[in-house]
Amino acid sequence: MHYANKSHSTRHWLAPGIRVAVISGAILAATMSNANAEVIQTSLETEHLTLSIERIAEGFEHPWAIAFLPDGRSLVSERSGQLTLVDPESGETRSLEGMPDVSTQGQGGLLDIVLHPDFKGGNGAGDNDWIYFTWSKPDGNNTRSALSRVQWLGDELGEVEQLFEQHRASGPGRHYGSRLAWLPDGTLLMSIGDRGSEPPRAQASDDHAGSTLRLTATGGVPDDNPFVDDDATLDEIYTMGNRNIQGMTVMSNGQAWVSEHGPRTGDELNHIEAGNNYGWPDVSQGNDYATNEPIGEDSLPGMVNPVYVFEGRFAPAGLAEVTSDAFGEWKGNLLAGGLGSEKLLRLRLENGNVAEEELILNGDIGRIRDVRQGPDDAIYLLTDAPQGGLYRLVPTNQ
Repeated sequence: MHYANKSHSTRHWLAPGIRVAVISGAILAATMSNANAEVIQTSLETEHLTLSIERIAEGFEHPWAIAFLPDGRSLVSERSGQLTLVDPESGETRSLEGMPDVSTQGQGGLLDIVLHPDFKGGNGAGDNDWIYFTWSKPDGNNTRSALSRVQWLGDELGEVEQLFEQHRASGPGRHYGSRLAWLPDGTLLMSIGDRGSEPPRAQASDDHAGSTLRLTATGGVPDDNPFVDDDATLDEIYTMGNRNIQGMTVMSNGQAWVSEHGPRTGDELNHIEAGNNYGWPDVSQGNDYATNEPIGEDSLPGMVNPVYVFEGRFAPAGLAEVTSDAFGEWKGNLLAGGLGSEKLLRLRLENGNVAEEELILNGDIGRIRDVRQGPDDAIYLLTDAPQGGLYRLVPTNQ
């Protein structure tokens, strides 16, 4: 295993800015309330709210995900393989040693990160003080989507444990999927894309590609997974026919929702349920990139249609539910980020359907890779760039 100690000479915290918004007589405060920040926009008008946009930090090398530690610090994964500790109080960032070597070919690298649901984060390693992460594991000239976890020792990383890797290594370096989300029962959902070169793998029941998996906290197979009694289907598989999920959230009602890259103009929002087949590539709502001809059928028996198809070439990445009262009418809505579109959309769900879409950001900060609600109730965004940034959305009125 390789232990990196890489410099971040280009990364820095930014000049002090306005940090507090008064909402309904209460202060929307902050695990990051003392951080230096640059206010990008003070009065972004939306249908229900006026928002300020703050850039908290920049200089991350293609950041992919953020996770918030209980002590107010946060962790940012970078595709280059670095896991970076961000301290808002001191304004310092530090690359943590001990992560495995990742393949950075194409879209590969260090990808999603989540904390164990019972993570405490004290000075020593607690029983559940685990950081879970997905990554592209090298295998000769090929790669695999893999899941590992590493102990948090209060200020550094402990031992890394590999929990899962997809059974078949392949190239090229794209469509890893790799979003993670905990279900209420303590099991973990993980997406794996179709890996890009052989779309029919998403319909192969003996192949992890093009699926979501449901795993235990130690990487095992839950006894009630939908295909554990089906000898023709891999036990880890929870759903099939998923092209490349890069946004995933489990809502406060326990439902799992994902945003998924389709082919050209066919990006989807899906409600993920055990045993479902979401169609790819036999069913899609998009077209071939080269010919612009439709791929597959619009719908087929036994395959689940998308809840929603994003307009145009949205390129989804990052999905979060707004759970804070601070956002008023937004509570219970989804926020979906876009890469190539550089958009942030608000989606209001009603009876399992999208009843309203609102464009919140449109090129204001760049390619949006991750969307999370922080412990301070603000919305955090990561931008995908060689010098990517961490941004914070705060309502200034309600």
